[in-house]
Amino acid sequence: MNNKIVLKGIHHVAIICADYQRTKAFYVDILGLEIIAENYRAERQSYKLDLALPDGSQLEIFSFSNAPKRPSYPEAQGLRHLAFQVDSVEQTALLLTKKGIEVEPIRVDEFTGKSFTFFSDPDELPIEIYQT
Repeated sequence: MNNKIVLKGIHHVAIICADYQRTKAFYVDILGLEIIAENYRAERQSYKLDLALPDGSQLEIFSFSNAPKRPSYPEAQGLRHLAFQVDSVEQTALLLTKKGIEVEPIRVDEFTGKSFTFFSDPDELPIEIYQT
């Protein structure tokens, strides 16, 4: 019997948003993620949106009324940021800028030499794009 825990990857990351329609438009229309399922849960007055990334991982978007805002940017305890792999940080940043998204200046990871930068979703969740 093998007692070693084997984690095979990240299945999903869950995000709670303030404005469901605005957040859905951001992740689907701007970032281009594919909708797997969209459900309204009447008992919670809450939407749950499942989105697919090309590698099989997923984002779950939840809407809850009166959810508290993120306490600080980006250094609160807990989730620091969400990072997506891209082939070209420069090209992706340019496309985001053309879609009206403010993108920080591109930096280079001092340890890997790879390019990366940050932008925010509609609820100020920091999102990183990282060169693969």
